[in-house]
Amino acid sequence: MSDTVVVGLDVGGTSTRAAALTLTGERLGAGRGGGGNPTSHGAERAAAELLTALRGALAGVDPARVRAGTIGLAGAARLLADPDGRAAFDRAWERAGLRCPYAVHGDALVAYASGTAAVDGTVLIAGTGAIAAQVRDLRLDRVADGHGWLLGDAGSGFWLGREAVRHLLADLDRGRVPGPLGARVLTELLGSAEVAPRPRDTVDTLVQAVTRQAPVELARLAPLVVAAAVEGEPAAVDLIGRAASHLVESASRIRPAGAVEPIVLGGGLLTGDTPLAAAVRAEARRRWPDAPVRTAGDGAAAAAWLAARDLPEVTDPVALHALLVPATA
Repeated sequence: MSDTVVVGLDVGGTSTRAAALTLTGERLGAGRGGGGNPTSHGAERAAAELLTALRGALAGVDPARVRAGTIGLAGAARLLADPDGRAAFDRAWERAGLRCPYAVHGDALVAYASGTAAVDGTVLIAGTGAIAAQVRDLRLDRVADGHGWLLGDAGSGFWLGREAVRHLLADLDRGRVPGPLGARVLTELLGSAEVAPRPRDTVDTLVQAVTRQAPVELARLAPLVVAAAVEGEPAAVDLIGRAASHLVESASRIRPAGAVEPIVLGGGLLTGDTPLAAAVRAEARRRWPDAPVRTAGDGAAAAAWLAARDLPEVTDPVALHALLVPATA
């Protein structure tokens, strides 16, 4: 069994990470490529980044030892339904020297598996967007939100950025001097925190600056909200509290009251030491006091674990998870 190798890939919009591990937990290699989401980058470019990451992970490893692999990515269903896209991924897999089968799973499932070995539970993800999903027998079951910036993603990085701008606009409409958060937003978007003698002129310039860019770009303001909340700025603290309520409410749409299965928090806003992560943990524990709350960890290792589970020599998947996937809080 120690000679068997499994490969996992965590494919995101900005990076692709791969890991090659033995069933005894030895990490033989890791690789990294650029953004590999076929929906946003196209299948051929995504497959090229997949190959780069695979070659890095398999450097010095005989590909013949690899018995199984899993690719986790957003839009997995779209890839599986696209013959040309799947063919591009197949070619990348073969060019890496791999002849074993591989599975494709949604990134939400991989995030869940990176935080727990339990086959049933909930994953709540907040990054640029936001989504909650119920996991049953390690398959994504019901999903809440993930509706995109126009219709949903409540509590996400985009939501925080938009609400910070809206709060600033309201202050300017009232003739108030922007607070610390508003000043940061003005500086980020206009290059200066100075307000024109006629505040409406600043309002118009600010609106134009926002509408000239892609809406999702507002997510880049989320770190400003987080930083201001750390300093105790009232407007930022309020936004963080509202975001946490939105996120947990989304999870409650698919998670019954009193559920005891684990909750895994994923995405950049919930995996770091941020006020939003702390607020979501507190609210989740209030609503589901008997459920463990975990943090998503190494997605590539979790993908490798998902691949290994189906091998006939694996008799204790929970013990294997402890070997392959670094523990998280």
